[in-house]
Amino acid sequence: KLVKHFGWTWIGAVNSDSDYGNNGMASFLEAAHKEGICVEYSEAFYRTNPRSRIQRVADVIRRSTAMVVVAFTSSGDLRILLEELSLKPSPPRQWIGSESWVTDPDMLRFSFCAGAIGVGIEKSVIPGLRDFLLDLSPSTVSASPLLTEFWENAFNCRLGKSAATDTTVCDGTENIQTLQTPYTDTSQLRITNMVYKAVYAIAHAIHNAVCQKTNATTQCYKFTRIESKEVLSQLRKVNFSQNGYDVSFDANGDPVATYELVNWQKSESGSIGLVTVGRYDASLPVGQEFRINRKLTWVNGGTQVPVSVCSDSCPPGTRKVLQKGKPICCYDCIPCPEGEISNDTDSPDCFSCPKEFWPNAEKDTCLPKPVEFLSFSEVLGIILTVFSVGGAC
Repeated sequence: KLVKHFGWTWIGAVNSDSDYGNNGMASFLEAAHKEGICVEYSEAFYRTNPRSRIQRVADVIRRSTAMVVVAFTSSGDLRILLEELSLKPSPPRQWIGSESWVTDPDMLRFSFCAGAIGVGIEKSVIPGLRDFLLDLSPSTVSASPLLTEFWENAFNCRLGKSAATDTTVCDGTENIQTLQTPYTDTSQLRITNMVYKAVYAIAHAIHNAVCQKTNATTQCYKFTRIESKEVLSQLRKVNFSQNGYDVSFDANGDPVATYELVNWQKSESGSIGLVTVGRYDASLPVGQEFRINRKLTWVNGGTQVPVSVCSDSCPPGTRKVLQKGKPICCYDCIPCPEGEISNDTDSPDCFSCPKEFWPNAEKDTCLPKPVEFLSFSEVLGIILTVFSVGGAC
């Protein structure tokens, strides 16, 4: 729907050779075919493939005529491909990303992908989480091997142990609030927010399973043993709002498909940032699912939507003729034969004008034939008048 929304009918596609990539791309190709989108190539690869395989995929992208590339890959796989593409200059490409890589901050270092657009899991600020993460005392850290390893890596010191030659002993003055790491950045929580909502959904389901509402009071049997089937049954019925987002499930157990539209935009300093430019909500009426509320920047910093078609539209006065052995998006524009016109863009056929009309020079409309009268002062008019009068006599 995103590709169709921007009018791209000629695209390239790459995907991870894994369950995630293969299943995602299979679904995409099926939907693209229904929407009349043609795929110039579809390549699968994996990060452990030989370099020759990665080079072949990169060469396919370089040689292709499709401006738009849809990448249904994991971050680790696409990183390998983009590193290969960066070795040799490639024609500009408009990248369309799946949620796995398009919101990954580590991928923003590939500046030639500036203008990329994709769908991301909705982010949210979880109340109290940052304070919770920053409220680590030395005693709490020492009691957890996991936190100990994190602390030592973050501050490059050894906790309660004799220091090695290249490290020092943590002296307790380390302040986690001064750290500038992904751990302390809670502004881009996407999958974390999904887990947050999932926990609340199960909590609501358990609450509904053990509580009974009678009149104005609710009686909860907290020590009742409940089966997982009961929780699942209640989970299908939950409908609540948490942290600004609604949570409910349909008959198939799926939540409403809602995504952020994200765009890689260059700042004035030249660095690439992740900007939320709109939203996709499958619960809205057909044709209104996309809401774009900010200007997008495209490949090479352009402000106009790039064009990615196999053949330009055939203007009125011509007809489409499919190119042999090519997808239906590839065709030639043949002028209409004498006496016929076409008055629509991308018309498959030409047709004749009515009896009292003839085509104009551009063969895109029918003009009425002019009615001509003979004058008495013309030679032919005089001759015909003489014959008519003589014949009457």
